[in-house]
Amino acid sequence: MSSFNSRTFVFIWLIMYLPTYIGALQLKIPCQQEGYCVSFNEVEIRAEAGLCAVIPCSFTSLFVPEHIIWYKCEKPVDNCDKSVPVFHSDNKVDNIQPGFKGRVSLLNLNMTEKNCSMVINDLQKSDSGSYQLRVVGKGAKEAFTYLAKANLSLADLNQKPSVMIPPLTEGQQASLTCTAPGLCSGSPPKITWMWRGEGEKDSYIIGNITALKTENLTAFTKRHVSTLTFNSSADHHNTSITCKVNFTGGITTEETVTLNVNCGYFIIF
Repeated sequence: MSSFNSRTFVFIWLIMYLPTYIGALQLKIPCQQEGYCVSFNEVEIRAEAGLCAVIPCSFTSLFVPEHIIWYKCEKPVDNCDKSVPVFHSDNKVDNIQPGFKGRVSLLNLNMTEKNCSMVINDLQKSDSGSYQLRVVGKGAKEAFTYLAKANLSLADLNQKPSVMIPPLTEGQQASLTCTAPGLCSGSPPKITWMWRGEGEKDSYIIGNITALKTENLTAFTKRHVSTLTFNSSADHHNTSITCKVNFTGGITTEETVTLNVNCGYFIIF
């Protein structure tokens, strides 16, 4: 009886879960035909407007790839490789969608490694959609379009800049730093500082030293930092300072902090 129950359980498990398991494998490495598979690692890539997104991608092919082409599918069709591409690894190809020119690049230019991962910078809400891969070889008939697509979903920018404030003492010089959200290699953002006293409107800082620095972390990641240097005074105590970051396409984000200035101490002999 115990043996019968075990066999019955295994049979039921196969019926219920094997299709799901097989489906999961096909989702990871869908192959249209033997030797031609593509994997995106993620069902949907989520990102925020103004920043950047990486679409992780790898593929297999029966020919040696020479160029990689990416298309954005405007309609839910099997193939959109007849449209104008958003990226072509051949720099001599000029027929690229104007809105994507200069914003898309491959993470790995070595085609023999069959890494088709791409990064899209200066993201816009209209970038949401499906992206399709086509690989081209040297031979006249060496080309293949993969039906599986990568899905990119864009949301409004929610990330805020990071503002660091050291201890402030009256009469001493201080430096505040503001780091823009994201580590993208696209267009550098514009970073501005604004004061606001109690009951006052925002005003741009004049007469103080500001410096913008871009740190190259990797070939595709950068950190943008603005430093504000000023002499602390009692007038700055309990005032608000705002760091505002402007990205391409009119996308902005900001962070406001309150300054706490300690009084200076003098020793009288």
